[in-house]
Amino acid sequence: MLVDCLHWRVQNTIDDILAKPIVPTELYGAVRDSQLIGMSGYSREGLPVFAIGVGLSTFDKASVHYYVQSHIQINEYRDRVILPSASKKHGRPITTCIKVLDMTGLKLSALSKIKLLTIISTIDDLNYPEKTNTYYIVNAPYIFSACWKVVKPLLQERTRKKIQVLPGCGRDELLKIMDIASLPHFCRKDGSGSSRNSENENCFSLDHPFHQQLYNYIKQQSLITEPAQPIKQGSFYVDLPKPAAEETEIAKSLESELQKFEKGNMLSKSTDAIKIDDD
Repeated sequence: MLVDCLHWRVQNTIDDILAKPIVPTELYGAVRDSQLIGMSGYSREGLPVFAIGVGLSTFDKASVHYYVQSHIQINEYRDRVILPSASKKHGRPITTCIKVLDMTGLKLSALSKIKLLTIISTIDDLNYPEKTNTYYIVNAPYIFSACWKVVKPLLQERTRKKIQVLPGCGRDELLKIMDIASLPHFCRKDGSGSSRNSENENCFSLDHPFHQQLYNYIKQQSLITEPAQPIKQGSFYVDLPKPAAEETEIAKSLESELQKFEKGNMLSKSTDAIKIDDD
């Protein structure tokens, strides 16, 4: 696995990816608006807290390769900059992060995202393993509960132990491990609310300090590596991995469950329509 990962890094020049900004800025902004991820702060133990808007991410503003590039860049920035900085601050190795997954807005349209999410998940499994200490799932609607019952038995035991589904927005539980300033914006109030708009600071926004620092770092690195060259437009091409059997089985199970849910909804609407006509 280590050798395969090293080959992947060499073949795709991953060591250079933090010197390849997504340009123009408007395109990067579109990626950020449709691939909702950010860093809201740190746990009391010093672990970075990453927030992911699963339900409201649309992945429809750019090609697959831009979303993969952005995801890998955040991984690399975490591993090369964020984690070493946290380790230095706390005087001990900090090698993992916490992820808070917001399911607000999760709908049947998630069916169209499964392929891309499987690619991203496979990249993480093969090349960034054991980087997440705990996954906290918040604002989970009924459709998530239905899918979770199907997916949970397919996960490896060590993965299942890392996943905690919290009630509501998860505020009370998360405040046991982090200060309120580090809570993702969608966890700061009771009730689900929206991941896109919040009275609190939105860590998904391009204007958030994390994304400003990340983007500026990438632009600076590009000037260091190619100081005399204009920044090239176009995505950083990375070979898309073939999902492992486990990933494929999970994706198929999710698709099947979502299709059942969709058929159930259509049947319910048809029944309601008949009742209305009868009335």
